[in-house]
Amino acid sequence: MAERSAHVRLLPWSGPEGKRAHLITDGTASMLSLLADRIESQQIETASVIVELARPMVAPEAKLTTDELRWIAGRLIESLTDVLNIAESRGERIPEYEE
Repeated sequence: MAERSAHVRLLPWSGPEGKRAHLITDGTASMLSLLADRIESQQIETASVIVELARPMVAPEAKLTTDELRWIAGRLIESLTDVLNIAESRGERIPEYEE
């Protein structure tokens, strides 16, 4: 019987106390990995929407208050954090180049 190698996947949510959550699998699709895929897609879509909302808010002619700018900066940071987490997770799953 052929052995399957273990795959470690960084999940798009954190555990208790903000600790990163990982899934260790044999590389086959599971309910948890498919859920993670859906959440990643939603996070990317949300980031795209937030960027489009932020564009006019930071335009030279925009007259926003400090609180409004802080609010949009907070949403952008949240979205960027999610997208960077997704990129890291996907990067870890790319196989190394063969020599």
